[in-house]
Amino acid sequence: MIFLWYNPALEPNYWSIPLSRLIKTDTVGKDRTRLTKAIVLAVRELAKQNDVTDEAKDLAAFIALALQTIADGIDESVAAWEKRDYWVKADRFRMEWVWAGQIAGKMKTALSEDDWGTIATLMPQIASKLNKIQVSDRHRLGKPWVGSYKRMKEEGLS
Repeated sequence: MIFLWYNPALEPNYWSIPLSRLIKTDTVGKDRTRLTKAIVLAVRELAKQNDVTDEAKDLAAFIALALQTIADGIDESVAAWEKRDYWVKADRFRMEWVWAGQIAGKMKTALSEDDWGTIATLMPQIASKLNKIQVSDRHRLGKPWVGSYKRMKEEGLS
């Protein structure tokens, strides 16, 4: 609830507004959880593909972009731990997720070179890293990969 009152001691025509603290609802951790589930779903869909189609390119581009987003958010995730001097915990978390940036780079390079053999060898690595992530058949994620290849090309990330 917001209360407005006039405080003449401070300045004429000054309204004081007491506000509650700002709570951030979308955090890097929630984004990472959402993205890992979407990556698992995309890996499953890419495994079903027989030919290199536009959907296969979208799936591979989405996986690369999502892994890069996860890798970019790691430092923000461990900032709170480092602020409290939990250096070991922060370093373990970084080492746990260092693969995301590495594989994202390899995926982007393979996509730009149209090297589907490399992409095929990276899929089991990604699946093994995310093997504990469970996505139900009745998920509400939709198809977040639609248009990812075009977006990657437009941004010049490949």
